[in-house]
Amino acid sequence: MATTPANDKPFGISQIKAYVPITLDMTKLNYDMWRELFETHCNSFGVLGHIDGSSAPTAETEKSWKEHNDLVKMWIYGTISDSILETVLKPKCTANSLWLAIENLFRDNKEARAMQLENDLRTTVIGDISIHDYCKKLKSISDLLTNVDSPITDKVLVMHLLNGLSEKYDSIINVIKHKSPFPGFIEARSMLQLEEDRLAKHHKPNPTNHLTSSAPAVLYTTSDNRSRDGNGSTNNNGGNYGGNYRGNGNYRGRGRGRNNRGRGG
Repeated sequence: MATTPANDKPFGISQIKAYVPITLDMTKLNYDMWRELFETHCNSFGVLGHIDGSSAPTAETEKSWKEHNDLVKMWIYGTISDSILETVLKPKCTANSLWLAIENLFRDNKEARAMQLENDLRTTVIGDISIHDYCKKLKSISDLLTNVDSPITDKVLVMHLLNGLSEKYDSIINVIKHKSPFPGFIEARSMLQLEEDRLAKHHKPNPTNHLTSSAPAVLYTTSDNRSRDGNGSTNNNGGNYGGNYRGNGNYRGRGRGRNNRGRGG
């Protein structure tokens, strides 16, 4: 029967987050990662038996065993979310029973969760987000599928990546699909980011668009019209001679028409 080590090495740990820097959370489904870090930590400090059930107290070690058991429980409590804590917290439970309660919490309904995540993967599209954010979103769903024991291959992830892209990426999609060997997720992401950068350069707004050729023409025409209206108004007030003179000079046809009518009268 395994016994608790006599040394007090585990009690030197005041900040569990330095060794298990993630918080177990139902929404993130990060159980496998959390478990790996936690088991490694407990093994290195000689208390792994408290979570896997291989350690049991004896008459000689009961006091020390309970102290180590409560210490491991404190480590667990310090690395799980509040919602999980409220679900698994039970008075006077052992570290092993607490460990099993958390495992069952994440292992239950795995198939239903996997189906939902697979649907999310199929229906995710890029929309208006960047290639970086789009790839990050797909990779996150893929990791969650792994956490519920339904991992997908890298090739399947790339196909989902391509299927959710918009039409402007059609050219690079064909390149990736026909590339031999078929690129992995990281390579496909790099190719798409390069294409995104290229498209952004080709669609940069012209910095001189606000100074179009029509702008000065409109100002010139407006100014010219005002000048002509002003002249016409002044000439009408000043007398007919000035108006007839400019009419003959600038609007010769109209000027001759007036003079002809005058002579005919």
